[in-house]
Amino acid sequence: MSLSIDSDTICAITTPPGKSGVGVVRVSGPLCLQIAKGILGFSPIPRHAHYSAFLDQNGEPVDKGIALYFASPNSFTGEDILELQGHGGYFILDLLVKEVIKYGARIARPGEFSERAFLNGKIDLAQAEAIADLIESSSSAAARSAVRTLQGDFSKLIYSVTESIVELRVFIEAAIDFADEEIDFLTKGRTVARLSEIIASLDDIFSRAKQGSILREGMSVVIAGKPNAGKSSLLNALAGKDTAIVTEIAGTTRDTLLEHLNIDGMPLHVTDTAGLRESNDPVEREGIRRALSAIDQADRILLVVDSVNDSLDASCIQEYLESMEPFFKTTSLDPARITIIQNKIDLQMKAPALETHPIAENQSLTTVYLSAKHKKGIDILQQHLKSCMGFQASEEGCFTARRRHLQALESSRNHLQRAHDQLSFQRSSELVAEDLRLAHRYLGDITGEFTADDLLGRIFSSFCIGK
Repeated sequence: MSLSIDSDTICAITTPPGKSGVGVVRVSGPLCLQIAKGILGFSPIPRHAHYSAFLDQNGEPVDKGIALYFASPNSFTGEDILELQGHGGYFILDLLVKEVIKYGARIARPGEFSERAFLNGKIDLAQAEAIADLIESSSSAAARSAVRTLQGDFSKLIYSVTESIVELRVFIEAAIDFADEEIDFLTKGRTVARLSEIIASLDDIFSRAKQGSILREGMSVVIAGKPNAGKSSLLNALAGKDTAIVTEIAGTTRDTLLEHLNIDGMPLHVTDTAGLRESNDPVEREGIRRALSAIDQADRILLVVDSVNDSLDASCIQEYLESMEPFFKTTSLDPARITIIQNKIDLQMKAPALETHPIAENQSLTTVYLSAKHKKGIDILQQHLKSCMGFQASEEGCFTARRRHLQALESSRNHLQRAHDQLSFQRSSELVAEDLRLAHRYLGDITGEFTADDLLGRIFSSFCIGK
């Protein structure tokens, strides 16, 4: 995918397939005015709505609707843009696109309109990605966060920190270039203090970006355990409906079952899996293989235990985990990813609860006591899952962010911290300058200032056609 600006005029149907009252064909490029004259029969006035027939090259009407013309550079892409808003039938819109192509336009690639807006400086990369995130929002909170990023809230904070880093780079590199001059700010602690301020600002941005990333991507949860522990009942309780089949027969679930849920705005992708046990049944073995694959990729594993037959107290949790070792080879039994679910507490007349047990040095494991069948303790589990992701119910001030944004922010902060340490202890201005340069570069990856073409190509190709 080439990211150089070309002179092609592009077009696409921007509304989703299907029958609707209105369908839109978007055109961008230097031929827009010529195409408008041909299809409308007159030159449209920029930024005015024209109700007109849409004509083919023989002068016969194809459809009738509203035409909008935006002259460069006052448009989304920064180029001339023509939007034809007609009726929403696929064949009508397809005929209209074919007429546009006859005047020299071509079909746009996925994301090419947003790509041109980025290349023409109308939006930065974070704003471009927010367009796709807004379209794909799975909750109102995620949509509002995407809008904030699209409006530039995220980018403004990045630019502010970047400007502060650039100012420090100028001072430090001046000290290197003019070592004989009395530029002594490195020894007076002012630069160290300024770096501390920048790091604190970046920490605040990261916290808000992480919240936005949770709203966008959610949390992947796998429900695992032995047969008949109540895994499918737990999925149904979390979903609030009978999604999975529940019977008294062990091994009822033979395949993975994915359900997309929402907890206070946080997307939750929950997978029910086949019971983990040794089996000679080829179908069940395949189900177990798929279960282990899902477990390996999950953010959190809910290990469901039948509290009647496998009741665990703090002294035997480690022993139980070791008994499951053959099934968790790929996960290394990382306690940070596992929550024990003591199910069926209704049969023991126990109250729902959450407990944390130490299992090794600096390691602990959380146990939630609940009844999936009677939906008791589900609220405790939901709060626990939100806590695991660091999710806050209020999305005020957060903005949508992607994993690559979080990685860039972390990398930038690491280099800023190294620069801080260099100044505080080793006082090596050359190494400080290099760390500041790298911190600046990682922040530039977020807005697209330094981003490689291959990454840009992957980002824009993931957009839908017409955006």
